[in-house]
Amino acid sequence: MTAPALPETPTPSRLWTPKRVLVTRSAAERPHGQRVLARLEAVGVDAIELLPGDRLPSLRGDDDRAAFMAAKDTMALVVPPPSKRELQPIPPSADFRLDLAEGCPAHCQYCYLAGSLGGPPITRVWADLDEVLGTLDGYVGRGAVTSGTLERGGEGTTFEASCYTDPLAIEHLTGGLSRMVEHFGTHAWPGPVQLRATTKFDDVAGLLTLPHGGRTRLRFSVNATSVDRRFEGATAKVPARLRAMSAVAAAGYPVGATIAPIMPVEGWREQYAELLDGIAAAVPAGSDLTVECITHRFTPGSKETLLDWYPRTKLEMDESRRTTKRGKFGSVKHVYRKETMAELRTWFEREVAERLPGARLLYWT
Repeated sequence: MTAPALPETPTPSRLWTPKRVLVTRSAAERPHGQRVLARLEAVGVDAIELLPGDRLPSLRGDDDRAAFMAAKDTMALVVPPPSKRELQPIPPSADFRLDLAEGCPAHCQYCYLAGSLGGPPITRVWADLDEVLGTLDGYVGRGAVTSGTLERGGEGTTFEASCYTDPLAIEHLTGGLSRMVEHFGTHAWPGPVQLRATTKFDDVAGLLTLPHGGRTRLRFSVNATSVDRRFEGATAKVPARLRAMSAVAAAGYPVGATIAPIMPVEGWREQYAELLDGIAAAVPAGSDLTVECITHRFTPGSKETLLDWYPRTKLEMDESRRTTKRGKFGSVKHVYRKETMAELRTWFEREVAERLPGARLLYWT
């Protein structure tokens, strides 16, 4: 019998190399921290500073812009505080947030991390991954977003690995996503589970032959061509992401398209129709495909931070063109007006059903 052909391995179009790596003492002592150090050395990162303690130095530059750029070029390998060990729900995506890092090397001018993480935007990699993975059995069956629900119960207990980072953006430096995929694929779980990760990168070669067991859904964040070109700096471009999606789907992974952030730019119907057709062409027939639709929104704090980071941005953040949405704790988000949201939602629900008939639309927000 002829062995099945392996999926084509795309060549990564962009790999991040930090200019500075800071390693705390406790991180260097952890098994995962040691694996990350070995990877950094193997790929030729030589600006590695082993710190005498567990406090990171100040990342100040000559001005705010210099400090921002220095932070974006820095990776820190640390052990997070104990409070990070208790996993939190992350609706509407998944039952629980499972972080392997915080921060991202990309330069998306709408970056939602601008309003979520405090301090300089360095990429902090957690060195206690092995310990965290060892606690996950206790969460199985306890979620409220997918596990036990009528709409998404078939996904089992879900764990989101890309809430505060892009795990594939740093995978060549950390190996953390591979470690997660293998654990989810081979561990004897007390119930059905799924690891979820989304990315704007395309370095999937190391994932294609892992024993994933169908328990990891790799999603690719994609957008209209004009949004990709204008606002998503230092990422793999959408065509490269679609090639990566094709490869992991051919390797048996469940896959997903996270269309985000949706913006009613000029010609948006034509651009998003082209995107949906590109997804349809990329994903092999019979693949397990989901779609998530997330419209653009911003907070007062994120707007201020983003304008500091990208002062020349052309990103629309005009409160007069938005409506205010308040959270249960008084948080404020500026979202599109009701009529715009209705128009977008009606179009996407119709076109996703027509152009991707085998896909499941998980949610619209």
